[in-house]
Amino acid sequence: MRTLLAGLLATTALPALAQAPAQPQAAAPAAPVQTYEAPITGAKGDQIGKIAVRSSENATVVRITINAGGLTPGWHGIHFHSVGDCSDVGQFQLSKGHVNHENAKHGLLNPEGPDEGDLPNIYANADGSVNAEVSSESVVLTGEQGLKDRDGSALVIHANEDDHTSQPIGNAGARVGCAVIK
Repeated sequence: MRTLLAGLLATTALPALAQAPAQPQAAAPAAPVQTYEAPITGAKGDQIGKIAVRSSENATVVRITINAGGLTPGWHGIHFHSVGDCSDVGQFQLSKGHVNHENAKHGLLNPEGPDEGDLPNIYANADGSVNAEVSSESVVLTGEQGLKDRDGSALVIHANEDDHTSQPIGNAGARVGCAVIK
């Protein structure tokens, strides 16, 4: 008798449950998008353009604008470097190496990479100008390991394109542009 009663209750309760309206779930408030802008200093110390950084908790987008004459025409590697210091104009070595908290190998195409500083190449037009937008899901603007951490970071532009595999910087060559992110 118990089995019959339990079976009867189960078959009558299930349709009622299936027809119950779904309870609306409150959406988590979206974290605000953070923004940051900075000038790009060229190898001769002049301002050659600017960056505009937009970042959320899951990605960072960088818009790069370089004035005519700012770069040599062609492809150029760009990377996030670990220190926000571009004061050694013409060298930009004070920006140190790539942002790389995980100690990954360099290169977007490297099976042991990429490191957090790796970004796609940008292309300078025949007049040396650039209008590009690149993104990274490896870094964010703020936080303990964000681009604006205690010593900041830098966006560094290289003389040559990055091959995305060679160590340590993809044969990208000299540092010809630098923007501080603090």
